[in-house]
Amino acid sequence: MQILFINNDGAGFADRIEIADGTTVGALFAARITHGRPEDYLIRVNRLPATSDTALQPGDRVSITPSKIEGAAWRLPPRSQKVFLAWVPASV
Repeated sequence: MQILFINNDGAGFADRIEIADGTTVGALFAARITHGRPEDYLIRVNRLPATSDTALQPGDRVSITPSKIEGAAWRLPPRSQKVFLAWVPASV
């Protein structure tokens, strides 16, 4: 059977893919997202949140979107590095 698979992880793409009858959301996730954990993603079928045991039907629209984005962290400079902050009034 064919479904529309929307992968919003990284570059993201949408494509019609062929899957076996009786494929569940959990099996699709394991086959398509090999580097992540399901709890770190919002998985929807036909725009509604889905559980891992949801059986997919022909024509379903499945989207997988990460809910955690790595690398977005604020860091303080090392103690050996001096940081100077200055307030500059706006010109009138």
